Amino acid sequence: MTATILSTRFLSLLGAFALLLTVANAHAASASRIDAEVDKALVAFEKIEGARAFLGIAKGVLVFPKVYKAGIGVGGEYGEGALRVGGKTVDYYSTAAASIGFQLGAQAKTIVVLFIDDAALAKFRASEGWKVGVDGSVALVDIGIGKSLDTQNIKDPVIGFVFGQKGLMYNLTLEGAKFTRLDKKK
Repeated sequence: MTATILSTRFLSLLGAFALLLTVANAHAASASRIDAEVDKALVAFEKIEGARAFLGIAKGVLVFPKVYKAGIGVGGEYGEGALRVGGKTVDYYSTAAASIGFQLGAQAKTIVVLFIDDAALAKFRASEGWKVGVDGSVALVDIGIGKSLDTQNIKDPVIGFVFGQKGLMYNLTLEGAKFTRLDKKK
């Protein structure tokens, strides 16, 4: 009896997350809306001590202004953003991930991924769908209150920053997140 209840709850949760991702896709933001949100996210990122130095050396900047994540044992997340090269949007992307394991809560966060060398950026742009940990690794930098960034200590070709978390969620990672190019018209 208990196993049946647990499997029913598991399937219900899985269905709820699938519905969440489907609704998020159906109500996708326009290109102009994404660009406006990316602008705001970059302004917030630049306020972090040391962030401008990283932006200055980046060949490309992938920004997801709001990534929504929820989970109770089974989790899912989704967000839309833009890739900027030379300060201009060149493509739009979604990020999505699902996970199973110890997690509880819901959260909205901002993700900024910097491509520090041309080869890493070219590999990312040439991919059909780029999965963190499979197609490339991302050095994740946790930015908490009062923290600053130092370009001397981080030498990876792709660096991810997560900040502006709102809500309560245990399990901070980009591992398994898939970035997929979106067909958006300006």
